[in-house]
Amino acid sequence: MTLIKSISGIRGTIGGKQYEGLTPPDIIRYSSAYAIFIKEKTPDKKLQVVVGRDARISGIMVSNLVCGTLIGMGIDVLDIGLTTTPTVEMAVTESESDGGIIITASHNPKQWNALKLLNNKGEFLSARDGEELIKIVEQGECSYVDVDKLGKYNTSERYLLNHINHILEIPLVDPEAIRNAHFSVAVDAVNSSGGIAVPLLLEVLGVSTIHRLYCDPTGQFPHNPEPLPEHLADICAEVVRYKADVGFAVDPDVDRLAIINELGEPFGEEYTLVAVADYVLQHKVGNTVSNLSSSQALKDITEKAGGTYFASAVGEVNVVEMMKKKKAIIGGEGNGGVIYPGLHYGRDALVGIALFLTYLAKSGKTCSTLRAGYPSYYISKNKIEFGPEIVLDEILKKIEDRYKDHDINRIDGVKIHFDTSWVHLRKSNTEPVIRIYAESDMPEKADNLARKILNDFKEILNGE
Repeated sequence: MTLIKSISGIRGTIGGKQYEGLTPPDIIRYSSAYAIFIKEKTPDKKLQVVVGRDARISGIMVSNLVCGTLIGMGIDVLDIGLTTTPTVEMAVTESESDGGIIITASHNPKQWNALKLLNNKGEFLSARDGEELIKIVEQGECSYVDVDKLGKYNTSERYLLNHINHILEIPLVDPEAIRNAHFSVAVDAVNSSGGIAVPLLLEVLGVSTIHRLYCDPTGQFPHNPEPLPEHLADICAEVVRYKADVGFAVDPDVDRLAIINELGEPFGEEYTLVAVADYVLQHKVGNTVSNLSSSQALKDITEKAGGTYFASAVGEVNVVEMMKKKKAIIGGEGNGGVIYPGLHYGRDALVGIALFLTYLAKSGKTCSTLRAGYPSYYISKNKIEFGPEIVLDEILKKIEDRYKDHDINRIDGVKIHFDTSWVHLRKSNTEPVIRIYAESDMPEKADNLARKILNDFKEILNGE
């Protein structure tokens, strides 16, 4: 069993002993601490928190515990039920609530669940706020309200449709162009809330034909739910079978988007953001942001359009912070996460789909032709494990010294730039592991660079 506490919330596998898995007492402790946290932020006010969940088998159980705890702390609950992460984020501000809790373990397998915690802007807690919350959890002191001060419980099913309607209001989204294109679209929603949200969006956008694959929100994931190429064989086959124009795969909480071209080939998770950003930049020149482990392709198309690209530390909250600071018009992460601030500051597969389909319709190109127009980069992802006695920061410093004559970025770990390649080294926050991301213009070069860095680590450990 696994339980991981972090500044962004708590996640773990369902069951087991307290403190070793995501058990009811752990859920209650974290929900209580979150209630204390937002009460301290907004004292002397009757508070309300939005709660939503994906379709995981444990979702109803976890939601009942979260909602009951908040009510016991004197906080009103607006339960919007089975929905998406971006829908909860938008519901917080639309309902003028004081926070939000999303019950989802995102791309993790079905035995996992988590509480993702939002502030009153519908955004994930900052590092400072997260550290404050963890202190409250560790203190373990909590006082619940008496019966006359219990919070109220309300439900609403309108926020998903509101979310979609707000997407339709975006000037760059053109349902008429999509309708006139007579698209045939395949969808893999991994039997979670995307099975409701994505087909509904496509219908409203005017998509002619929708081929639903794993769109029954039972929480029984038919394959690994992370939308990586190795997990998308079924949707690729579905696109070919029905001769669809495009396929979309989302993770269980619908904040990551993978695209399949008309040939049944993955578009590339790094290129979801690149394609959407390309479309946005064609209509407005501006800045873009992605994290340090994302492809250089976004930088290339941004500069070609006349904008400026900025890289943030890894993590959605860091990308959002940089986007606000640099007034970026589009941003996100190379895992298929699109953040369009014209709608809200959060990864949102639904707005990604709407913008991509509009671009596809107006360009008159196929997905494969569109993808061929972007610079091709390949990322090799590896990791190296160390013994608990090894100080990872010291190891990273020795790697940095070896490449001191190169351009090095130290915002988040160590990123070393070469002529047409880069490598990003980050230590894990939960285990003695350093992750190695290497990118180049050829797969062999990316793999060779990763192997070179792995060999450097081994030499350092051997005292060479």
